[in-house]
Amino acid sequence: MTRVLVVQNTPAGGPGRIGDWLGEEGLTLDVVHAYDGGQLPQDLSGHKGLLLLGGGFMPDEDDRAPWLATVRELAGQALKRDVPVLGICFGAQLLAYVAGGTVRARHGQPESGSTELTLLPEALDDQLFHGLPPRVKSVEHRVDAITMLPRDARWLASSERCPVQAFRVGTCAWGLQFHPESTPQTIRGWNAERLREQGFDREELVRAAERDEPEARRVWHALACRFAAVVHGG
Repeated sequence: MTRVLVVQNTPAGGPGRIGDWLGEEGLTLDVVHAYDGGQLPQDLSGHKGLLLLGGGFMPDEDDRAPWLATVRELAGQALKRDVPVLGICFGAQLLAYVAGGTVRARHGQPESGSTELTLLPEALDDQLFHGLPPRVKSVEHRVDAITMLPRDARWLASSERCPVQAFRVGTCAWGLQFHPESTPQTIRGWNAERLREQGFDREELVRAAERDEPEARRVWHALACRFAAVVHGG
């Protein structure tokens, strides 16, 4: 069995369809509900991959999320041992932080809903991003941002409001600021009043995401399958 450790940081922040797709590709996901006292392993000896999910924290905010010290240690182990990592939203920020980058809270303009991403030249030969459309949509839900990538990172994608949307550190650790696991239905569960305060209308976000969903689903399914292949090959 090829096992992947999944760190879930909030009740609503599960692996979603990414988890389904990885399972279809033969991976067994061990989802740890860290927010609810789920026990994280001290090392990755039993796992061939690491999936870091979203959460409304800073990567070093141990007072609010005391399990983060262990997550940082696991991410550091993965980088040292070339264990494949996929970090999503907060998970990407934590990965960047562990590798030497900088993350800032409530930085720049917020992003929510289906957002256009632009792939950068270094994505052309990347294991996950090669051959994907140069511009593609994904659901976003972000107020914090990676403001400086680790020194040796490869910058793979950007958006109008957030320069760092995707990157790779080392040979097989990827950070995605966006949410490929999310669907239009996910947006229906967001706080409408908080979105209004940020200048968004929830129903408009849902309609836009529904319009973009067929292509987004095709693209992010392909990316998930490629990540599964990297894990199997590790």
